[in-house]
Amino acid sequence: MVAGIAGVRTAAMYLTAEELGHGHKGRVIWVLSGCFTYSIACSGLVALGIYCFAPEIARSWIGDVRTVGALRLYAAFLPSTCLCGVMTGYFTAANRIGTLAAVEVADQICSIAITLAALHFWAGKDTARACQAVIFGSGLGGCITLICLVWLRLREKPPISSQISVRGRLYETAVPLALADILKSGINTVENLMVPKRLALNRSVSSPLAEFGRVSGMVFPVLMFPACILFGLAELLIPELARCAAAGSRNRIHYLVRRGLKIALLYGILFCGLEFLLAGWLCQSLYGSLEAGKYLRLYALLIPMLYCDAITDAMTKGLGQQKVCVRYNILTSFLDVVFLFLLLPKYGMMGYYMSFLVTHLINFLLSLNRLMKITGKKIPLQAPILSAVAAMGAAALSIQLPSPLGRAVVYPVVLGCMLYLMQIVNRSDVLWLKGLICKK
Repeated sequence: MVAGIAGVRTAAMYLTAEELGHGHKGRVIWVLSGCFTYSIACSGLVALGIYCFAPEIARSWIGDVRTVGALRLYAAFLPSTCLCGVMTGYFTAANRIGTLAAVEVADQICSIAITLAALHFWAGKDTARACQAVIFGSGLGGCITLICLVWLRLREKPPISSQISVRGRLYETAVPLALADILKSGINTVENLMVPKRLALNRSVSSPLAEFGRVSGMVFPVLMFPACILFGLAELLIPELARCAAAGSRNRIHYLVRRGLKIALLYGILFCGLEFLLAGWLCQSLYGSLEAGKYLRLYALLIPMLYCDAITDAMTKGLGQQKVCVRYNILTSFLDVVFLFLLLPKYGMMGYYMSFLVTHLINFLLSLNRLMKITGKKIPLQAPILSAVAAMGAAALSIQLPSPLGRAVVYPVVLGCMLYLMQIVNRSDVLWLKGLICKK
């Protein structure tokens, strides 16, 4: 999937937003045409490779030859799935989020219905057929989504300008993103294979795979679940900043950068405290594991940095810094592998934590520095420091309460009051939030 998409979704979003920012609506059709050609070429090549080498992939990588049929069916649907990425990128850039959300909800409903029908009426108890039914349901749902999005685009009756060449801009945007995604995916695979083996060299770790699974499979989902809203914001910031950069709206860019970082910081501090205070209760309720709660309490301290990094990364991409982001990701991914190799045998899972902290901190500081450099904006240290002090004060007060519910209620209230008294949050912020809630 990563190789087939080849960075085209973000590229379509960025290039469309750029043309709309310049006021060239008629050129969007040539952007989409170029993205479609690029996507068909990349996804078609990957699909052909999967189809031809499906028996070898099933035997060597998956370890079960019964998945050959599912792999080949997946290859057949891959081009349409990747073309969906182009259309969702366009609708995001065109600020038609409501339309896109409605179509994607319908896609999920269709996929679930088709999958359940195929499992019930065709697959039965055959495992190979069951795999194919799941692929068929999601693939056919993707085809329906693609048809709907293309139809909605044609209904707009867009103006058509004289033909322009987008090949160079498309390659410049998509290829670095594709290489970064493929490299990151490959490094993640290397890490997943390496971590248990290196952990096994530490005498204090009795079950390396279980320890690693506890962090990656239990802690990280809880840690990043609240970030779903921020990821949505990050995706919208890419086309918005691309439009602003194309139109030369420096004041708007400064406002978005300042507002985006402030939202990410305050949102991160809120959930940092909540997950720290409720870590034991959350992991006991979800997984029945107090050990996972200890890890979650440790990783929760990194939430503000992780959430701010997600927004910063999106803003740098929106301002055309894709190649810089790729360099930073390659550097930190390489460092992560080196640190894990060296630290895991000696320090165990604390070595994993130290590697995670250092590499993500380096990536965040490099991205933030780049963002400040290209926008000419300076971030005062007063706001992050005072916010951290407010969070620690609210947490120190809330942790005295024995009830998880009491902590969950008291912490946000105390934090909000302290931030308001310190003037980190002011009346304009409250009015802005009220405007969002009231859809003003």
